Amino acid sequence: EVEEPEPRVAEGMSALLNFQSFLTCVLLFICTSTYLKSQRPSMFREKKPGLFSLVYKGAVIGTRLSPWVSASCLLMAAWTLFF
Repeated sequence: EVEEPEPRVAEGMSALLNFQSFLTCVLLFICTSTYLKSQRPSMFREKKPGLFSLVYKGAVIGTRLSPWVSASCLLMAAWTLFF
């Protein structure tokens, strides 16, 4: 019988401690909040305290820097697929 090696997993690492995973989470958050703003603009009419304020700021970043965000998403996708 041939034993298959176990996959190497960084034990105890969360997505916020790994820089590549952190960037992926930030890009996904910005893209998601921008998409939510385009689908439900009534949620973003006024600045609300708490989590909605953070989502509002992510949507503003995604709207104003959309070419840079999309280029970052493409770069991150290529990096994830090929490296």
